[in-house]
Amino acid sequence: MITKEKMDLLVRKYEVQNFIGEDPISIPHRFENKKDIEIAGFIASLIAYGSRKVFLKKLDELFEIAQNEPLNFILNFEPEILGGFNYRFGKPYDFAEIFKIMRNLYEKDGGLEELFKFGYSKSNNQILEDRWYNMLSVVSDYFYSRVKENAGQGFYFMIPHPKNGGAMKRMCMYLRWMVRKPPVDFGIWNFMPKSELLIPLDVHVARVSREMGLLFRKQNDFKAVLELTENLRKFDHEDPSKYDFAMFGYGVDSAVDKEF
Repeated sequence: MITKEKMDLLVRKYEVQNFIGEDPISIPHRFENKKDIEIAGFIASLIAYGSRKVFLKKLDELFEIAQNEPLNFILNFEPEILGGFNYRFGKPYDFAEIFKIMRNLYEKDGGLEELFKFGYSKSNNQILEDRWYNMLSVVSDYFYSRVKENAGQGFYFMIPHPKNGGAMKRMCMYLRWMVRKPPVDFGIWNFMPKSELLIPLDVHVARVSREMGLLFRKQNDFKAVLELTENLRKFDHEDPSKYDFAMFGYGVDSAVDKEF
């Protein structure tokens, strides 16, 4: 198993300003207003899968459509503005449904922070897995209960539900962005402690964490997320998700491909 010393060294090397430029977190870093940041981060997390180079280019395209005003874009959203914008599973209709629901969320229910916070507060259970399940279920159910019945595959891929047992990688990543402090993350949400954040698990992180001796479960599912995070908590109980940087850095140092 890799040592805490090696992991901490990798964190110090990669949790720096230079990390931001080629990462999807670069999108919300374009903004200063809190709601602009959280909206931009959520939109970026929706399509942060596949090739970094490709999805970052698509995000540039989408934010040009939004005139680089995320809150204004959502509050005044009309489907026609998207034209034919799409990305892999996500078709124009899927994006339009998500943005219409976000418009409702910001007009009537406060916004993303309030939605996640409400989900988090729904559970008094001391079991971390249950708190996360309840929180993410509330978020997914908010979108699922408002989408039109003929929503496409892309909608449900971009807004996954924890009941399916998936790793919920992009949701975990988004929460890391919002909860952890700078220089890379934002620390603009404080309703949950960083000690309860979970590692965003994708194919790359799963492969690297197994090489490090930190993950033994074969499936890349939510149980694997919990196992990996629990092992990282042994290195730092208060901030286990900081080792996301270490696993990214280990992959870079080992010349592993950069697929999300």
